[in-house]
Amino acid sequence: MESKTLLQQLINSLQCLPGVGKKSAQRMAYQLLDKDRQGALNLSHCLERAMRDIGNCQQCRDYTEVALCSICANSKRDDKLLCIVESPADIAAIEATASYSGKYFVLMGHLSPLDGIGPEEIGLDQLNQLILSTPCEEVIIATSSTVEGETTAHFISSMVQRIENRTITMTRLAQGVPIGGELEYLDSSTLALSLANRKSL
Repeated sequence: MESKTLLQQLINSLQCLPGVGKKSAQRMAYQLLDKDRQGALNLSHCLERAMRDIGNCQQCRDYTEVALCSICANSKRDDKLLCIVESPADIAAIEATASYSGKYFVLMGHLSPLDGIGPEEIGLDQLNQLILSTPCEEVIIATSSTVEGETTAHFISSMVQRIENRTITMTRLAQGVPIGGELEYLDSSTLALSLANRKSL
């Protein structure tokens, strides 16, 4: 069996990126080789460091290279507000609205029993402990408006409501998030409106 050339390996490797097929990967490879070899070297170095050093925040599970991410470590953020999202990309989307000053918790997915993804896989035990250990007064569920996102929101709402000796308001993103929409693809104005008009569960 003939081994692949370095060029073929590069093209195949670039196809791991979302939305990048063989033709796009080929154009990228030729662009880097023809026009920007130094940029490609910088990219490879940055990728290697990122894959080695970026982990998850011990508190909210966002991506970070230190124990606590900059949001969890920021004493000016409101500990009484906790926004639950599906992915780190959702945090970036909400932060871009400049409409939220609380803390976050990242599920790293959503409930999907058919795929073997249950409460443990999305860190609901850790979420429960976080709520118990902080002065949280409102939990904003910002999962996507998909069937899985709604199921996850309902499960989390039931879990939080079972916490004894605490009065915690449960809210859900409201106007602006279309049914079937993913947070990371929404514009900042739409997300800001959703946060401002969140509703009780």
